[in-house]
Amino acid sequence: MRPVTHTLDLTAARPAQAETWASRSLVGLTRARIAERLVEAGLVDPRKARMRASQVWRWVYHYGVRSFDAMSDIAKELRTGLAATFTLDRPAITERQVSVDGTRKYLIRMGPGIEVEAVFIPDVGRAGALCVSSQVGCTLTCTFCHTGTQRLVRNLTAQEIVAQVVVARDDLDEWPTRERPLNDGDRCLTNIVFMGMGEPLYNLDHVADALDVISDGDGLSISRRRITVSTSGVVPEIGPLGARTNAMLAISLHATNDALRDELVPLNRKYPLAALVNAVRAYPGLNNSRRVTWEYVMLAGVNDSPAEARALIRLIEGIPSKINLIPFNP
Repeated sequence: MRPVTHTLDLTAARPAQAETWASRSLVGLTRARIAERLVEAGLVDPRKARMRASQVWRWVYHYGVRSFDAMSDIAKELRTGLAATFTLDRPAITERQVSVDGTRKYLIRMGPGIEVEAVFIPDVGRAGALCVSSQVGCTLTCTFCHTGTQRLVRNLTAQEIVAQVVVARDDLDEWPTRERPLNDGDRCLTNIVFMGMGEPLYNLDHVADALDVISDGDGLSISRRRITVSTSGVVPEIGPLGARTNAMLAISLHATNDALRDELVPLNRKYPLAALVNAVRAYPGLNNSRRVTWEYVMLAGVNDSPAEARALIRLIEGIPSKINLIPFNP
């Protein structure tokens, strides 16, 4: 018999699925997509779509409103049409854990059988960082990573990535109001790290669109210098990541020689250390104020010897760098 092959669409939710929070919600959409949705619904003249989308955008991403009635600078007739056609729904938090140190871990349901993790970590960056996921599951079977034991289901859309930030802002009560403006110094969430489930560079289009939304100064307004994208070493996409997003770069390294990294991070067999380091050296905008972060999990008796510490310094010599030594969590 001829073998049967199956192709998995990783770009979006399957159209045949039941309606989810994202089906009608404007939350998580790019500015351009909001404008398109308003026109497609027949609610605004195409010539005014950009202006109307900017109004909706500010209410959604600056104020985090949950009702179209709150959009006080939009005509009542349009607000009624928006409420009849769209929602401002967020994905549901199915589990929320808070640690004694203030860390908040969220399990977020994006659709039937589709759940991802996001983690807010206090005292990272200026105030605190949110670790977001870019895929449901992962194809990279890194031996020390729990997500690597899960099969890849699909990529997250840009809307689903942005929604993780909105959900965290909700939980942290970080939306300003006319009566209670919030300055940068008042915020808990100031940094975003793409270090959750999945390999971001295997979903670069959606990651780049999400980054545009998160960094927009009229909305969530998290500077690109405070957004870090971590990769296990998808070498061909490292340069495009920098060119498209201007985000900070982190490399999930964990070994200083190919033999050991082949074992710990199997992607190294496709893109070995020499190619990876060369790609990092060429990353756009690297300098002493925009350093690459090298993530190195400490595995006792495996990669933590003084000799390997010296080898790490030699490997990254000349690259503006920060080294993040991570205690292994059994």
